[in-house]
Amino acid sequence: MEPATPHGNLALDAAADTPTLFGQTMGLVAATTGLFALGAYLGRSLSDGWAWVAFIGAFLCLVAMRLAVRAGNGSVVGLLFGFGILIGVGTGPTVAYYASTDPAAVWQAAGATALFMLGLGAVGYGTRRDLSGLARLASWALLGLIVFGIVTIFVNMPNGTLVYALAGLGIFAALTVVDFQRLRLTQDESSAPMIAASIFLDGLNVFLFFLDIFDRRSS
Repeated sequence: MEPATPHGNLALDAAADTPTLFGQTMGLVAATTGLFALGAYLGRSLSDGWAWVAFIGAFLCLVAMRLAVRAGNGSVVGLLFGFGILIGVGTGPTVAYYASTDPAAVWQAAGATALFMLGLGAVGYGTRRDLSGLARLASWALLGLIVFGIVTIFVNMPNGTLVYALAGLGIFAALTVVDFQRLRLTQDESSAPMIAASIFLDGLNVFLFFLDIFDRRSS
């Protein structure tokens, strides 16, 4: 029986690390989602001003996460969980509004988001095609969507909100596929919190877009 070569051992280690990283990342996504739900409940009655304070705090947590990863600091997971709670607190008034005016839209949006993430996550994780070009295109499209959203605040466009939501779903479909491929290709377990944050944000934005779409259908 021939001894395993060093290259063979590296290949086996890489193959073994992939499901481990996947499990860690998705566990972090699930925990962050749970903390988001808790934050949304706690922040359901917040004023707009305090909701924006929570959003700013969540953004600062993301910035701190990036700095902590670069510095090799072990506080990344704690910052991710803090981000989940704060973004939940900031989003709480919005979710509470939909829950009070159209509860069915909330459940429909949650179910559609789960199916959306499951299907596109499987596509991204399983594809062997290089999606770096799609990532760049989606990033520019997201910037354009932000600009479009600002314009619709000041200019009344027929069905502008619905167009915004549908375009957002298309963009985050691409970003979800890209993030799950990045999860498959990454072997560094220390990157799990940042990938989890990206996947969580994909799902959160998809949920909010679906909320708007289902609410409009029922009205």
